[in-house]
Amino acid sequence: MTLLRPPALKPGDTVAVLCASSPVQSQQHLEQGLRAMKSVGLIPEVFGTARDAGSVYEYLAGSDAERAAALTRALSDPAYAGVFLACGGYGMQRTLELMDWSRIDAGEPKVVVGYSDVTALLEAIAVKLGWVSLFGPMVACSGFWQGPEEYDFKELMKLLFRPSAVKQLTFPGSRALVPGAAEGLTLGGTATLIAANFGTDTSYPVRDGILFLEDVDELPFRLDRVFTQFRRATSYLEGVRGIILGTFTECGEPEHVDALLAERFGDLGVPVLAGVNIGHNCQMQTYPVGVRARLDADTGSLTFLDQVLADPPDDQG
Repeated sequence: MTLLRPPALKPGDTVAVLCASSPVQSQQHLEQGLRAMKSVGLIPEVFGTARDAGSVYEYLAGSDAERAAALTRALSDPAYAGVFLACGGYGMQRTLELMDWSRIDAGEPKVVVGYSDVTALLEAIAVKLGWVSLFGPMVACSGFWQGPEEYDFKELMKLLFRPSAVKQLTFPGSRALVPGAAEGLTLGGTATLIAANFGTDTSYPVRDGILFLEDVDELPFRLDRVFTQFRRATSYLEGVRGIILGTFTECGEPEHVDALLAERFGDLGVPVLAGVNIGHNCQMQTYPVGVRARLDADTGSLTFLDQVLADPPDDQG
């Protein structure tokens, strides 16, 4: 299946900045992230959910209805060339429960960026709208708010503004748990969020895909439970072409996590690459969701077979 590629961004584009999960923990960090966006020529418009400090529950940025309305507006209003999530946390599943996808024009894709709890949104966008999206740094989170010289920020902006220059991701510190190469559609995100989508109408099948997984702050037995759920979910891993494993920080001793990854994913008969710098608490590369790519576990690389984003309208034809 081929997903629609949103146009790349260009200086002068207006983009929406919002929360669809938890509140921003530091408004100062949000302001610094907004300044970083402005420094590269973007015009961020901050939605009210990004300012809500937890008016309903302390762990939610406003009410479910407010978050769903803000997200719908950002995705449907042609005034916004992209949608940037300010942070993750918890609550995206509640937001998705109230979304009316019929109000969004699936034929007009736009860039959507976020990770962690936003994984659920990126998967929903693939299912409901058929768009490519980006598992990447968020405005009020580390790697973004520190400014335009931060590695995570620079890697994201290069992909957003010059997608033709991003043909491959390389992972020097990675290791092949299972050697080999495979081609497929890039899918996945934070493991607990992918698992939470099982059985819903926003779970995207991984058949013929390259599945990326990462997570943070999960006790070893909880991580084991999630990985086992992947194996037991009816037909979910059937037809997967390859697996990429990112960071699993604060999930127990690294040696135990490595052994668990090898034991839970090493017998699937597909290439498995571990230790890539995508996810929490690392200098993070941006991972596109929904792009045809070739995984080479032996060289530690992911090569895009299609340009991740379309050229902006002014550059076409």
